[in-house]
This record gives sequence, structure tokens and C-alpha cells, in this order.
Amino acid sequence: MYKKRIFKAHLAVLVTNFIFGINYSVVKLISPSHIVPLGLNMARVAVTFTMFWLLFLIKPSVNPPIGIDRKDIPRFILCAASGVVINQVFFLKGLSMTSPIHASLLALIAPILIVFIAAWMIKESLNLIKIIGLGLGIIGAAILISGKSNTANKDTMMLGDIYVMLNAVLYSFFMVWVKPLMMKYKPLHVVRWIFTFGFIMLLPFAGKDLYTTEWHTFSGANWMALILVCVGATFLCYLFNAYGIAVIGSSTTGIYIYTQPFFAAIIAIIFMGETLGVQKIVAALLIFFGVYMVSYKRRQITVSEV
Repeated sequence: MYKKRIFKAHLAVLVTNFIFGINYSVVKLISPSHIVPLGLNMARVAVTFTMFWLLFLIKPSVNPPIGIDRKDIPRFILCAASGVVINQVFFLKGLSMTSPIHASLLALIAPILIVFIAAWMIKESLNLIKIIGLGLGIIGAAILISGKSNTANKDTMMLGDIYVMLNAVLYSFFMVWVKPLMMKYKPLHVVRWIFTFGFIMLLPFAGKDLYTTEWHTFSGANWMALILVCVGATFLCYLFNAYGIAVIGSSTTGIYIYTQPFFAAIIAIIFMGETLGVQKIVAALLIFFGVYMVSYKRRQITVSEV
């Protein structure tokens, strides 16, 4: 029974990252052509917020207690802003302007940034290996962003890459700020409240974009893409990650993020007509080595703690 539970947890986390990989291409099918990035973020947050509370009402036995300490509310708000609201606006806007492969590789900068933000904010130790890893990651990102492009929208892609990088920076701050909450509450409890505060914060700014979306223009494929983004790549992925953390731990769960660019590249090449040139391969290797060096013997914070 124990081995079966471990296997299910590994499978859940692998499926999570597979869906994340698909998400890089799927988002481009509907945004910005059918729904603006801010409206799409409102949709995914609203759906996930609703489904987490429905899960709590339907199966309260598998959920932790409903409440949170009043003194933790400012930190929950900060985490919601950096991990659900602002960072996702940058991510979805950037992804609408750049390629899925670029976005998936640049998102891997987050584990590198987490280490250095943690060193700055909570005085975690640094060493030469981590500093070299940061350098490799930055060089890889620079090659990816500034490299030659055969498309007529090179400037647009570069701006999109920068937006994705800003998303990674904000998400890295989020992962440092959320650590005390993860130590105090169960992961599912933290995620539910982060999406609750995220929904409240996002509604005044993005509610109109969601409301004015021309839903009658959506084809069956567009609706399927929207469901995958909102239910699959948001609600289910956060739920599966929380399950993985509870069963196999945050460090093991975090390792699976390295599969995202692989899945994203396969989907983008098959369905989006993208190609893998020497530039992208070199940039990917530099980023992967950078992440490996920074993450070596590190267990405190991982990119999949939520």
C-alpha cells in the first residue's frame, strides 16, 4: 500500500509538469487572440478559487481546518500578489508574445533566483558553486533573449522574454515569502487561501476584461484550451503538487520541474511548428547546468512547494 501511494504521488507530479509543458503552447491558442492575458488570469484564478472551496465543502475530511491566523494575512496577501496575480500577468502577457520553448526555458531561471533572493532576505549561505551557477543561468538567458530570430517579430519576442523573466523574479520572491506558511500550514491550505486573496485582489482590475470577453467567438478547440489552462494547468496542477509534497516531499517534487522544457519543446515542435536550433540548445544547457549547480545539496526551498 505504501509503495502504491509513493508511485501515485510520483505519477501525479509527473502529470503536473506534463500539463505545465502543454500549457505553454495551449495558452497561445486563446491569448491574446480571444481573451487578453489579464482576463485569462482572472478566469484561471476565479475557476481555481471556486474549485478549491468546493473541494473543501465536498470533502472536508481531506482538508485542513478552514482558518488562518490574523497575523499571517499580510504574508498571504504578499504571496498572492507575487505568486498568483502580478507574476501571472507578466507570464501570460510574455507567453503571448514569445515562443513556448523560450518561455519554458526562461521559467527555469526561478530556482536560481530563489537561492540568491533567500541569501539576501533570510541570509542563507552562498558559495562559489552557486555563484557560478547564477552566472551560467544568466548567460543562457541572455543568449536566448538576444539571439537572432528568423521571425519578423524579433522585438516583440524579446519583450515577451523579458516579461517571462519578470514573472520568474516575482515567483522567486514568492517562494521565499511562502516558506514560513508552508512550515506552519499544510500545502493545500496555503494554496487555497493564496488563491482566495488572489481572486479578491485581481477582481477589481481584471473582472472587466473577463466580462467583456467575446465568448461567442470561441470554437470548441478554444473552449478546450481554456478548460485545460484553468482546470488542468491551474487547479489540478496545484492540487497534484500539494499531494506530491505531502507524500514524497517538496525536494523530490521540485525535481520534476526539469521535465517541463522537454514536454514544452515536444508539443511546440509537433503542434506549433517551432524548431530547436543550436542557439536554443546551448542556452538550454547553460540554464540546466546553472540550475543544477545552484540546487546542489539544497533542500530548503523548491519551485514546486505550492
